Amino acid sequence: MSGLHRRVADDISQSTLDVNPLYAGQIPTNGIPRYRIPDQPLLPDAAAAIVRDELMFDGNARLNMATFCSTWMEPQATALFAETLDRNVVDHDQYPQTAEIESRCVNILDNLWHGRGRGLGSSTGGSSEAAMLGALALKFQWRAKRQAAGLPTDRPNLVMGTNVHTCWPKFCRYWDVERRAVPIHPQTLTLDPEAVAAACDENTIGVVAVLGSTQVGKYDPVQQIAARLDRLQAETGLDIPMHVDAAVGGFIAPFTDPDRVWDFQLDRVQSINASGHKFGLVYPGVGWIVWSHHERVPKELIFETNLLGGKMDTFTLSFSRSGAPVVAQYYNFLRLGFEGYRAVQRTCLDVAMRLADLMRRVPCLEVLSDGSEVPVVTVRTEPGFEGFTAAQVADRLRQHGWQIPAYHLPPAVEDVSVLRFVVRNGFTREAAEMLIADIRQATEFLAPGSSGKTARAMAEIGY
Repeated sequence: MSGLHRRVADDISQSTLDVNPLYAGQIPTNGIPRYRIPDQPLLPDAAAAIVRDELMFDGNARLNMATFCSTWMEPQATALFAETLDRNVVDHDQYPQTAEIESRCVNILDNLWHGRGRGLGSSTGGSSEAAMLGALALKFQWRAKRQAAGLPTDRPNLVMGTNVHTCWPKFCRYWDVERRAVPIHPQTLTLDPEAVAAACDENTIGVVAVLGSTQVGKYDPVQQIAARLDRLQAETGLDIPMHVDAAVGGFIAPFTDPDRVWDFQLDRVQSINASGHKFGLVYPGVGWIVWSHHERVPKELIFETNLLGGKMDTFTLSFSRSGAPVVAQYYNFLRLGFEGYRAVQRTCLDVAMRLADLMRRVPCLEVLSDGSEVPVVTVRTEPGFEGFTAAQVADRLRQHGWQIPAYHLPPAVEDVSVLRFVVRNGFTREAAEMLIADIRQATEFLAPGSSGKTARAMAEIGY
């Protein structure tokens, strides 16, 4: 779901669109209404031209370093995407091969994440939906155990870091689960395993660890958290499962850091979500959820439906959606293979680390994450520096077309304001150097006193 929008009252200034005079004769003489459907149809070319003119005011997606979403696919993939937009991925009876392709993708991910062939999974509209499905399974599983033991089930809680995506607080509010937000460690900017264990009790339905936070681009120490929960079980008897939010890192770590233990190699990891439209390299929107064992999905969450013809099982928050992103995901698996994915992700990491290295040479900026885990570079102004704020730098960069988010980090480090740069497929070292040149210009404009130091620092690296 996109952002909420209020109804705009009709008035003279907002009643019609400003339409290029070149379209005269193709549009009604009284113009095109802005907030209500036109009375009469338009010619296809006229309607398309009006929409294109409107979209011209959007930013350049390739210069958008705020988003993790893929902004480029190969022409062949784009063509497949367009050809399969009409496939309803939940209609297994009418589109059995699209369903088969979805199944293959789930199995590929289960294998990639060291599943043992007993898993269960599904595509979703995005990683947020996938995360909520994983959390629902945790809640229902916990409730069933409590009911079987004759214990109350009215106070479930979910332990997570303050570095989680917005979908996790949403889940807790929408499904009446207490959110236990553990502040991230000020030095590591990740979850502290000891703090996680301290937040758990008999009402904890699970622990969420993040493999690549969207805030700072760092991996939570999943293996260490699992080990601490193993100790907690030995000490107290509490058996608390884990869900790994791998929206970012699920398509990176297996290819660039294969020795990292974070997935179904850990018995405590019950489920994993990932975003195909981030570093899965697919246009929005597709997410994936995989459980380590089919028994970890409570049967009451699975619905059998014959609404579209044949009988099928479904466990999603939505129903009908296009199969195009699923088909595009399978194309990427075939097209790139393991080595191709590794090459793409390795290149993104290399460019991100190059960008971080250049950032370090700008005297007024401090690098908090250097793109070595996921291709995300996060910087702040140096402590005590008052020449400008992160938001002012972002505003200046927007004048050059760059879209860079500036925001405060979560509680425990909320006094830190950062700029975040997401390096995606197609962002080159040359583009990184152009960005640095624009950052240099912005910082010199905002703090003229630092211009000499900045120039000398750039000269040292031969820029």
